[in-house]
Amino acid sequence: MGYSSTVFNQVLSFIPPGTLRSLTDQYKTDRYSKHFDTKSQLLVNIFAHATQSKSLRAIETSLRSWKNVWYHLSLKNISRSHLSYMNKKRDYRLFKDLFTHMLVEFQKKLPKAKFRFKNPLKILDSTTIPLCLSLFPWARYRKRKGALKIHTMLDGDHTLPVLMDITEGRVSDIKRARKMTESLSQDSILTMDLGYIDYGWLCELHLRHITFVTRSKKNMDFEDLGQHVEPHEKGVMSDRIILLSGYNSFKKYPHRMRRVTFFDEETEKELAFITNNLVLSAKTIAVIYKRRWDIENFFKWIKQNLKIKTFLGSSENAVLIQIWTAMIYYLILKYIQLQTKYAFSMLNLTRVVCSTLFKNVHMIDLLNLSPNGFKPPGYDGQQMLLFDG
Repeated sequence: MGYSSTVFNQVLSFIPPGTLRSLTDQYKTDRYSKHFDTKSQLLVNIFAHATQSKSLRAIETSLRSWKNVWYHLSLKNISRSHLSYMNKKRDYRLFKDLFTHMLVEFQKKLPKAKFRFKNPLKILDSTTIPLCLSLFPWARYRKRKGALKIHTMLDGDHTLPVLMDITEGRVSDIKRARKMTESLSQDSILTMDLGYIDYGWLCELHLRHITFVTRSKKNMDFEDLGQHVEPHEKGVMSDRIILLSGYNSFKKYPHRMRRVTFFDEETEKELAFITNNLVLSAKTIAVIYKRRWDIENFFKWIKQNLKIKTFLGSSENAVLIQIWTAMIYYLILKYIQLQTKYAFSMLNLTRVVCSTLFKNVHMIDLLNLSPNGFKPPGYDGQQMLLFDG
């Protein structure tokens, strides 16, 4: 990539052109499109996320002010009607599959995180996005309210969403959790909050040799079977072996588990965790649960920085396209941050890209990066720009 490339073009270079063409052929999304193809739709949606555009009119106006760069982006035309129609009609699964392919390729290139254990760490949670029921009747949540829920499993290594399931707001977290954990390997470690405590499901995880770490309910009835290990690590108050004593609870989970009490100096709170892992230290159990906040930060970031809290279309397909293109943009920025060991936060990276989107400056210089670090997956030393004419 040379200095003649805009920052936007360099960001888009991380999208594999062959995969996009293959998916376009698979879903036949360009079959009847002459003026606004799939590639252009993806570009415009990513532009909306990068600039946090608030409406279709804002997107059209902004892009028309940069008409001199259209040729280099292979953009032939842009209008509110084209974008609205294609977001409604073009199959959202193309963008979902593109995200999945890019995720797999990016994970191959990223370095592994250093934990006190070798097991793969997964973080599970969901976030609810409220919607106006009159505008989004397909997203019924309550009698007079609409919402959709984004169920997410993050990879603890890279804070990347390895699994996402988007449903109506009224869908149960546990119901989706069962489905999303079906493919977890036996050595996995799964952490989640109190809302996922279902002793029957936790028993299923235990029998599959999957470690779970979650908070202990305050009203949990249990029998103390004695000390597991004498507390000696900083912050560890107790480490006990317990057995659930409530009739229904014991019936669902009749196995021993571990209850670790830990004092968090940052919040000055006493926290109690339950886990089926009898090997890892009590401090490590507390650290694993603390990593659960990564998913809270993930939800906070995408809501604050991507065009995802308000939508450019009211149909289910339009909303899903907007979410999956948002995740493609997040994936690209996260890859740049991790691969280059960018010293600042994702928020800082987002702002830098937004403010220099159409400047002809190399991102290596813009972010003060190492030239060896800024390489898209499959980079062969030559220019690889998806939207370069």
